[in-house]
Amino acid sequence: MSGSLRILVCGGGIAGNAVALQLLRAGIDVMVVERAAVPRPGGQAVDLRGPSRKVAERMGLMPGIRERQLHERGMMFVDERGRKHAALPAEAFGGEGPVADIEIARGDLNQVLLDQIAALPAESGTLEYRYSEWVEKLVQDRDAATVHFASGATAEFDIVIGADGLHSDLREQVFGPHERFTEYLGAYITFFTIPAPVDSGIESGWVGVCPVPGTAVAVRPDPDPATAMAIISTQIPADPALRRDVAAQQRLIRDRLAGHGWVIPQILSAMPDSPDFYFDEVTRVRMPLWSQGRVVLLGDAAYCGSPMTGMGTALALIGAYLLAGEIAAAPTDHVHALTRYENRLRPLVTEVQKGTETSVRLRHPDTRRGVRVALLFVAVLASRPAGLVMGLLTRLLAKRAEYPLPDYSLTAADRR
Repeated sequence: MSGSLRILVCGGGIAGNAVALQLLRAGIDVMVVERAAVPRPGGQAVDLRGPSRKVAERMGLMPGIRERQLHERGMMFVDERGRKHAALPAEAFGGEGPVADIEIARGDLNQVLLDQIAALPAESGTLEYRYSEWVEKLVQDRDAATVHFASGATAEFDIVIGADGLHSDLREQVFGPHERFTEYLGAYITFFTIPAPVDSGIESGWVGVCPVPGTAVAVRPDPDPATAMAIISTQIPADPALRRDVAAQQRLIRDRLAGHGWVIPQILSAMPDSPDFYFDEVTRVRMPLWSQGRVVLLGDAAYCGSPMTGMGTALALIGAYLLAGEIAAAPTDHVHALTRYENRLRPLVTEVQKGTETSVRLRHPDTRRGVRVALLFVAVLASRPAGLVMGLLTRLLAKRAEYPLPDYSLTAADRR
């Protein structure tokens, strides 16, 4: 790689590709390494609102997002007999409710970023992209970070960015054991593609949600009307044996949902043959510092709030925008750049991570009576007499939209 800066990005997901895109636009050379052999398609729906939508607009992502976005009308809550109890439209809470007006599958958003990278003009930084590659060892000193890759290659970099997710290998290598920074919040979550359920009672374009004791089941419509995404979260004590054991993960889901109604039998029947089964713990990451020397963490690797916040992708995009902006603004002073990135973003992360444990408990009432109370609460919340409650929640959610987003000029032409 040529140029004054040499930057390695570990992780080819949304956070990694977003920061790589912005760095390349600034004329900075980047290598991206991704452990997977190919980009992961599909995945859970993510939403863009407030500052993350502004970032997407500034990064030029909105045309691609518009082409691939999901057209969700809102959430519809039903019981096990398929009886409708409440509907929360996308317009609820001033557009800051559980369903945003801009929603897109995680894999599709990642592809939008990859398309933007592929379309960069010649004056951009140089990109080297390696799949099936990862960092085996990293040693840093005052002059550079020396990286030894799994392939046997070795290279030196000025900055190494860890965007390799919740279970970040780079975080463990540089900062210490996962247990020092991760907090299990009492639940596991899974999502996978299934044939569109029959006789669900859910109107077209709506996300169907059915709580059962200890577990929440949702079905999200896909762009293809023949398929849907099943999303299941269940509250149980942590079980390390579940990690990477798909058979045990699916057995847990079957055991938790056996005998329940609605379209749950259809979901369980389709689960073994799903092409994109994903399962992980609901975990929060809290770190006293996001950088050490020339290594800095980004996205879930540094500040995962758990899927319950609905802000994981938003923070990844905002963080990538800030990190690239600060590096481009101070290319010869990585300490200053990484410190500015953290100082700007940490207040928003702290706000997002508040009350996550309460969200997990409320999402998973553990008795049938608790399920009935939860459905009644949602019905009241969705009714007109609940205007005061909705107003309070709208103001609470709006706090995140007030985050002050710096305006960076990140094109190579601007830097000349």
